Amino acid sequence: MNVSEVKNFVSSLRSTFSFLEALSVPTIAVIEGAALGGGLELALSCDLRVCGDAATFGMPETGLAIIPGAGGTQRLPRLIGRSQAKELIFTGRKVDGKQAFSLGLVSHCVAAGDAYSKALEIARDINEKGPLAIKMAKVAIDRGSEVDTYSGMFVEESCYAELLNSNDRLEGLAAFAEKRKPNYTGE
Repeated sequence: MNVSEVKNFVSSLRSTFSFLEALSVPTIAVIEGAALGGGLELALSCDLRVCGDAATFGMPETGLAIIPGAGGTQRLPRLIGRSQAKELIFTGRKVDGKQAFSLGLVSHCVAAGDAYSKALEIARDINEKGPLAIKMAKVAIDRGSEVDTYSGMFVEESCYAELLNSNDRLEGLAAFAEKRKPNYTGE
């Protein structure tokens, strides 16, 4: 690819991963093999990451005299901290699933081959919750973490207010009082 084609390709990846990150529903990445470079950048675009313990993670781009270009330099430090992200990006060091869990790169590290099942378990658990609440929680966390804590409280307040007149809130309270599972409709 020539320089122009590379710029267009990387820009397309960045846009695609940002679109994935901005979805109003939770996203879960399952990693059972290698998530290197763009593969890790894709996983970082998801809300949660679940891996098998034999998975491998890394940002090897500096070894090719480039840097992660599809969001890795921005998402990785926000997830694991600047110092850890700098070390992984500067050195191109690879980490396994257990190390990724220790770094906070993944939410869960399970036995190799079990990551998909664990992700489905998490998805089912999320699916039982109020869909509007999940959507507003994602908005509050994502937007609130982009600003200072004081401003983030206003983001949270706004998201909470969106739920006050929902049928799902009333259903959740009724189900709690009646000691039954709620039947949420997303309204």
